[in-house]
Amino acid sequence: MKKVIHTQKAPKAVGPYSQAIEINGTLYISGQIPVNPETGEIVKGGIREQTEQVLKNIENILFTAGYTRDDVVKSTCLLDNMDNFQDMNEVYSGFYLKDPPARAAFGVVKLPLGVMIEIETVAMK
Repeated sequence: MKKVIHTQKAPKAVGPYSQAIEINGTLYISGQIPVNPETGEIVKGGIREQTEQVLKNIENILFTAGYTRDDVVKSTCLLDNMDNFQDMNEVYSGFYLKDPPARAAFGVVKLPLGVMIEIETVAMK
């Protein structure tokens, strides 16, 4: 059965979608952007700060749904500039310390609200 996941500890959706959907032991987290859920504003700083906020938002959704970082099996990272890949990768590697998930990273022309990064995530139990 499909279950909609929502938490105040992650940004509200900026469109007609859910923060996450769980079905049959799989959690699909919509692309998260670096918005601080407490202020509703994009975090200040560069790609490192934005990546940290995105990963915090993902972790809060995981926790709300009863999952952990260790349950993540796939991430898709969207960057507005592939020159930021190395810095993003350093922050990302500090989030998944053991058995990191499969991942793809793409450079895109533009992301919502003019952010530098968006990450979508899939987790399984």
